[in-house]
Amino acid sequence: MSEEFRIIGKSLPRFDGPVKVAGEGKFLEDIEIPGCWLGGVVRSEVPRGVVRKIETLPAFAETGAVLVTAEDIPGENYVAIVRSDYPALAAPAVNYATQAVALVAAPDAESLKRAMAAIVVEIEPLPPIFTVEESAARKELIWGEDNCIDHYHTERGDLRKGFAEADVVVEGEWETGLQEQMYLETQGMAAWRAGDGIELLGSLQCPFYVVNAVAAALGLPHEKVTVRQSATGGAFGGKEDYPSILGVYAALLAWKSGKKVKIVYDRSEDLLVSPKRHPSKSRYRMGLTKDGKITALDAEIKLDAGAYTTLTRVVLQRTHLHAAGCYYVPNVRVRSSAWATNTPPNGAFRGFGAPQAIFAIERTMDLAAEQLEMDPLDIRLLNTIKTGDLFPYGQVLREGNNADGVLLKAAELSDYRRRREILSQQREGHFRKGIGISLALHGGGFTGAGEANMGTTAKMTFDGKRFRIYTSSTEMGQGASTVLPMVAAEALGVELEDVLYVEPDTKYTPNTGPTVASRTTMYAGKAVQDACENLKKAIGNGGSPLSGKALIEAAERYLEKEGRAEALGYNIFTDGQSWDEEKFAGDAYHGYAWIANAVEVELDMDTYEATPLSAAVAAEVGRAINPMQAKAQLTGGVLQAFGWAHIEDLKTDAKGRYTAAHMNAYLVPTTLDTPEWKVALLEDPCPAGCYGAKGLGELPCDAGAAAFVAAIDHAAQIFSHCAPMTGEKIFEAIEKIDNGGE
Repeated sequence: MSEEFRIIGKSLPRFDGPVKVAGEGKFLEDIEIPGCWLGGVVRSEVPRGVVRKIETLPAFAETGAVLVTAEDIPGENYVAIVRSDYPALAAPAVNYATQAVALVAAPDAESLKRAMAAIVVEIEPLPPIFTVEESAARKELIWGEDNCIDHYHTERGDLRKGFAEADVVVEGEWETGLQEQMYLETQGMAAWRAGDGIELLGSLQCPFYVVNAVAAALGLPHEKVTVRQSATGGAFGGKEDYPSILGVYAALLAWKSGKKVKIVYDRSEDLLVSPKRHPSKSRYRMGLTKDGKITALDAEIKLDAGAYTTLTRVVLQRTHLHAAGCYYVPNVRVRSSAWATNTPPNGAFRGFGAPQAIFAIERTMDLAAEQLEMDPLDIRLLNTIKTGDLFPYGQVLREGNNADGVLLKAAELSDYRRRREILSQQREGHFRKGIGISLALHGGGFTGAGEANMGTTAKMTFDGKRFRIYTSSTEMGQGASTVLPMVAAEALGVELEDVLYVEPDTKYTPNTGPTVASRTTMYAGKAVQDACENLKKAIGNGGSPLSGKALIEAAERYLEKEGRAEALGYNIFTDGQSWDEEKFAGDAYHGYAWIANAVEVELDMDTYEATPLSAAVAAEVGRAINPMQAKAQLTGGVLQAFGWAHIEDLKTDAKGRYTAAHMNAYLVPTTLDTPEWKVALLEDPCPAGCYGAKGLGELPCDAGAAAFVAAIDHAAQIFSHCAPMTGEKIFEAIEKIDNGGE
């Protein structure tokens, strides 16, 4: 069998896909729901104000439509996410353009269009705040007591002493922009009453998040809310929090109308209202000896949260904890904060706050290398965190020297030193080439005690023919429906075709936690593994361990005797880690994955378009359960990072609205932008992960932007401080140098 499908030394046949239980494997838009009405959202046209009146014109009644305003919400007027500050419907305050003010359901598309045109909303405008600087200056109070959504502070060692010991001090200000997930399928949710409860079907990552949000808004017990996942064509974080919002909209309409209601956004609406990656502004000050050893680091990072918290608090936590990257810093201070602005709330995106921090620290390393006249690879190798070293927040690195491992492997794959020397001597011509290198890590799972408190649970059953996996871990293109059956087949000692993955349905599925934070294989897989062991024990009745055909025959006998064959499994930690939430210090993660990227680009000196020619990706992933899938995750995520580095230039206009309302206005990498890939998987098994696996899903987005921008700099002989580094910005930087500027 192919080595690409091996697990723990065992070869397995190809897996053709999951059994589709909910949604019949179709996107929600393509699912026919008999008698289903269509829903729409009435939105604010102003970025900040007070709703004074919502009324319908006579034409509204002619459509037979149903209107829902904040007064119609039977439960609480908020969407339960991290905090209760995000109103389901604005009442009375409006804090961003496109914020939902009212909801409409109608029997068909034409009726819905006419009904929405017959609604009049009067909003008294107030002065908006669009920048972090304005928000921090408290020009206007739009959130809480001081506009600060959250802040964190970490300090270790003696910062003053560290800078006194430095021969060189470098300072840089770094900026990263918005980024749209651009998933294949737009946001969509359907809802209908079911007795005294409600059921929902939609494109989502986290079924139980939607349960929590809908239960709060409708004032229902959680057991009265059932959520199922339809086929989800990609998410990348964009379907972590927003399905809770859209689920509340659909549920409110279904509850009031008594009809089945479906809301599916077109691409324009999706682009304008869904959450993006948080923009960031950072200031880094680093002290180093003359031979390049870091003595001190003072880092300050600010995120633009948008109007409400959504997931900002936990995004900021990861930004904060990844601020020093993969380097050992004896004297360090990290300050991070997130600020409210009158723009759409920002949320989850693959990497979840780490890419912003990694960009800042990696660019600071490049700046230090330039000032010390060192190779960027050498200064990194000199400062990588090693086994036994402390992270700034107090965790001891107990695993191998994996930062060195991936960095050296990426340099080898890319022939980095030789290519850099060759390209440094080629500074003429219409096309110029450059090479950049970067390094990153990503903590697997929830921060701090999050995973220990999660209660991650999986269920395994035997239906008379095959074993079934029940988890809330969704398939969204990342491979849960393949990896989890592989884990179960290995744990049970059966063939892969003997195991079925069942799409999540909260009526039958235990809460395995959300499908986020690179936790599916590492932690949900561990729970599946445990459930399999518990099921084997039950079937074997304490006898010798069974596997293969003998296990299936024993399961058949057990099922006939007991009437059911099932067992629960849990993700239990025994590594003795501890976390102090009040001090925000201690063991932040049970395992770290590592990645290094080296990318060679070609820069067109007329258009200033940078094209990646080749990219080396080396990643240490604990244990690659499915190597082929892991490599696909890596190349896909790194390409997303390259897009963020150069062409994905999203801004807000004078009303705080996103400037892209269609795909022609927002460029993302295509197959034409794909480099020649050289990918290597390194393995240092993590005891806390399933069969030693670490989290992989978010890691690929962490380092790519810094490497790409460094490659642009090498080609153009400039030094960039932001991402995306667009053609216009490259031109401006070159012009500035040509005109005698720095």
